[in-house]
Amino acid sequence: MGILIRLAVSAFTVWLATLVISGITVEGTTGRKVLTVIVVAAIFGIVNAVLRPIIKTIGCWAYLLTLGLVSLVVNGLLLMLTSWIAGQLDLAFHVDEFWPTAVLGALFIGVVSWIINLVIPDGGDKDRNRDRRREPPPQYRQQYYR
Repeated sequence: MGILIRLAVSAFTVWLATLVISGITVEGTTGRKVLTVIVVAAIFGIVNAVLRPIIKTIGCWAYLLTLGLVSLVVNGLLLMLTSWIAGQLDLAFHVDEFWPTAVLGALFIGVVSWIINLVIPDGGDKDRNRDRRREPPPQYRQQYYR
């Protein structure tokens, strides 16, 4: 269930980015736009999941040298790659240029997704909290509850 929530949040933030940032566009009818935004969010998630660890490993010196600011460039490039993949799949999603459109778009998507995920946690958070509240084993229960 958590992956569906993340996909919905990502799709919503991609849609918001198309409204806020002028160089990011989605075209078509309303139904086609919704489907395009959902597929683009899935592509962006897959691209980030696959390439980001590789890029961070190879370019860790750049992250250290720039105190993490290179991540803005990396995120912009990953959004441009997502736009290219969407074009190859004949989806009506397009990012005009790298600077400032892709960089600001990736920054916007990341910040808004983070804020929404703070408000709407996925199912994994409940499981982690449940494990923390687990009762102690029987031998310790008597010692603490006398």
